[in-house]
Amino acid sequence: MAVDTSLSERKLIILKAIIQNYLETGEPVGSRTLSKYTDLNLSSATIRNEMADLEDLGYIFQPHTSAGRIPSDKGYRLYVDLLMEEKEQDIAKRENAMLEKTDKVEKVLQQAARVLATNTNYATMVSSPINNRNTLKFIQLSQVDAEQIVAVIVLGGNVIKNKIIEVGEMLSNENLLKLNMLLNTTLNGLPIDQITLGLIARLKEQAGIHSEVVGHVLDAVADTIHVEDDMKIYTSGATNIFKYPELSDKQSAQEIISAFEEKQQLADLVTETLASEDNHGIQVYIGDETPVKTMKDCSVVTATYELGEGMKGTIGIIGPKRMDYEHVMKTLKILQGELDAIYNKDPKG
Repeated sequence: MAVDTSLSERKLIILKAIIQNYLETGEPVGSRTLSKYTDLNLSSATIRNEMADLEDLGYIFQPHTSAGRIPSDKGYRLYVDLLMEEKEQDIAKRENAMLEKTDKVEKVLQQAARVLATNTNYATMVSSPINNRNTLKFIQLSQVDAEQIVAVIVLGGNVIKNKIIEVGEMLSNENLLKLNMLLNTTLNGLPIDQITLGLIARLKEQAGIHSEVVGHVLDAVADTIHVEDDMKIYTSGATNIFKYPELSDKQSAQEIISAFEEKQQLADLVTETLASEDNHGIQVYIGDETPVKTMKDCSVVTATYELGEGMKGTIGIIGPKRMDYEHVMKTLKILQGELDAIYNKDPKG
């Protein structure tokens, strides 16, 4: 987001001071409060004039008469964009490890959700990794007995699935070899969404008398992909929402809790995050920007982690619009790095 050219450096400083004060207190901020900031060195009258301009520009607003000002969604968005620009040059260094290494992905992700909730005091979610765009890497057919073969299906991210297929006949080693060559020559490295009905028809035609076997194998591939599409979401700290009056006094608090219990809306958020073109950075959704309608009074910050080739998941933090964005983004960056490091298929060092 380009900085509004009508915003002078002084206006930016005052806007930042308003937002930081509101993040800390949750109370509207007045000119007298800002005049006490030693680094501003401005009179209350000057600050009032600048605040009036910021209000006209839509960056702050007055919640009720004779109150101070609070940031609008537009103000938060400018603040977050400027903050992210600064942090781009200042990647958080790995400090004390937040996670313990374990071979069980499920335990690590549950632990990550708990650590985030404790560390930030907001509601958190971590999705299990999925293949956002599955590719078929390899198929190996082998005879099990007179009427069955096993298909070993290897997907992108080195996900391996075995499927027993009823064929009703004993296939010779030569025929199995030919079928393996046919399938892998045509399908190796192909995204699943490119395995069309036309392609399947051509494969069956080339398989000749074994066209039915090829059909069964491709059905098995489809079944495997469907299983891999199942996503688990681990959550923690949903009741932290009640710590923030601007959320707990509204019906939205209960809606947010329900979203965490039912998880379908969280799954939609993950889908939206992974579909983003730049889905390995940190994304901040403020108010109405969020894909989850029940969280329009919140800010949602997400990051994508990667577990090897093509396997990606989402980490998310949900809190009030006045969340501590700097702390949240730093914490997410560290956790994202740890998950990447724990499960990197080519670990360094």
